[in-house]
Amino acid sequence: MLRITELRLPLDHSQEALRPAIVSRLGVNDAELTSFTVFKRSYDARKKAAVVLIYTVDCELADESAVRARHADDAHVRPAPDTRYRLVAQAPADFYATQRPRPVVIGFGPCGIFAALALAQMGLRPIVLERGKPVRERTKDTWGLWRQGVLDPESNVQFGEGGAGTFSDGKLWSQISDPRHLTRKVLTEFVKAGAPEEILYVAKPHIGTFRLVSMVEKMRADIEALGGEVRFQQRVSDIRIEGGHVRGLILATGEELEADHVVLAVGHSARDTFEMLYRRGAAMEAKPFSVGFRIEHPQSLIDRARFGPSAGNPILGAADYKLVHHARNGRSVYSFCMCPGGTVVAATSEPQRVVTNGMSQYSRNERNANAGIVVGISAQDYRQDKSAQGPVPPLDGIAFQRFWESRAYVLGGENYRAPGQLVGDFIQGRHGRDCAREFASVLPSYKPGVRLTDLAEPGRGSLPDEALAAIREALPAFDRQIPGFSMHDAILTGVETRTSSPLRIPRGKDFQSLNVAGLYPAGEGAGYAGGIMSAGVDGIEVAEAVGVHMLTRAD
Repeated sequence: MLRITELRLPLDHSQEALRPAIVSRLGVNDAELTSFTVFKRSYDARKKAAVVLIYTVDCELADESAVRARHADDAHVRPAPDTRYRLVAQAPADFYATQRPRPVVIGFGPCGIFAALALAQMGLRPIVLERGKPVRERTKDTWGLWRQGVLDPESNVQFGEGGAGTFSDGKLWSQISDPRHLTRKVLTEFVKAGAPEEILYVAKPHIGTFRLVSMVEKMRADIEALGGEVRFQQRVSDIRIEGGHVRGLILATGEELEADHVVLAVGHSARDTFEMLYRRGAAMEAKPFSVGFRIEHPQSLIDRARFGPSAGNPILGAADYKLVHHARNGRSVYSFCMCPGGTVVAATSEPQRVVTNGMSQYSRNERNANAGIVVGISAQDYRQDKSAQGPVPPLDGIAFQRFWESRAYVLGGENYRAPGQLVGDFIQGRHGRDCAREFASVLPSYKPGVRLTDLAEPGRGSLPDEALAAIREALPAFDRQIPGFSMHDAILTGVETRTSSPLRIPRGKDFQSLNVAGLYPAGEGAGYAGGIMSAGVDGIEVAEAVGVHMLTRAD
């Protein structure tokens, strides 16, 4: 097959226009084009009055060699790569004829799901331990916080089947290096589980929460059909390490499970698990992350700014954005996890703390656009003992997050409402009685609700002073890229603290912990992913390492 890239057509082209465009581009007769498939479709909206669609297509031709020869110097006509996934190992049918521990996956978010699926497809019958509940029960508990202000610390946005990605925009793109086309494996498995086939070719695919629920259940069923086992409400409270090698796991129920190959895919909010591993001496290190607010605008404002007269076109859908500003105080401010046509959600997993995140459904048809507006925080910024020297203790980032999440709980009224402020008041530095006490044209979507307050009150601000200053400077700068971005009535809702894991559990080239053999840190919680797609890819790679080790070595 040949792959054509940068095939450009008008936004309003007919369904029949693609084939003639391919024939013209290759300089062949229509009969010579046997078939074609769209590998990717994106758009170029730099000229808002003339938005164009950009296609990458894979073509089968009657005489491919002749066409290749004619286009030998054309960088946009090349052989199509083989994106099929191939198992790196396969267990023999009698692999468990002799007694041996099965591999264990801790956590059943995107990373854990794909790690378990890959292990099951290799015939290794993984056991999955998920501290939360099945996805539908978990959804009810999550709504309990959103609608009634009742938090279940073990079943919420962070914990439970599907992980934090279940309550998100369901974004399925990533900028990771992917020479083996593992992102294609992730997308293909999602389509098998019920995702729309368009995710295989649109430039920025997404699914949305409602569709993810049934897909996660289908993938769990596939894992179980291949001999895997998924156990819910099974929190790992301790780990047994002997001679530098993991040998077992102790559950909160008191049960002990023999294990010598453990994939740690717990997500970025499993703070008690990180604390346990630190006590057990597992190598870990502090890492940078970001903190900030959620900002909400009318989605129509973003659509007009990005697409001009093409706003509302169903092919383009709800517009997104990506913004960066380097502030005078040296801080970088950027948009994070932008959710077109979505809602801001309560994402705490600990009592008496407030955390925000963003979510969209597949339709992306809610009235507001929202995104995190966050500031980079270094390990030195959050060091608890400012007089200390040497490496920052790896748990200091958790203490930092907890401090600001607790502050947000107080500012919101101590009932899981979130503190918020109109963007105009925030930019102008209004305090106390000068701040608006009622919402204007933009109504916040966060549930259980938003309490308007002063996010930057001297001595009681919702974030560190340097972060507040950087965001205040960035918002008008963003307005120059998206007119109306700093509109007075837009809403800031705090706080966004869990943009990524505050620590990393370092691993070697074999994906094992540097000082605990058999422990495989994986995904976002361990510091190796940032989103559904990269977490899924990391889960596959870690599972492959486990499979090769189990099938080719003896400890």
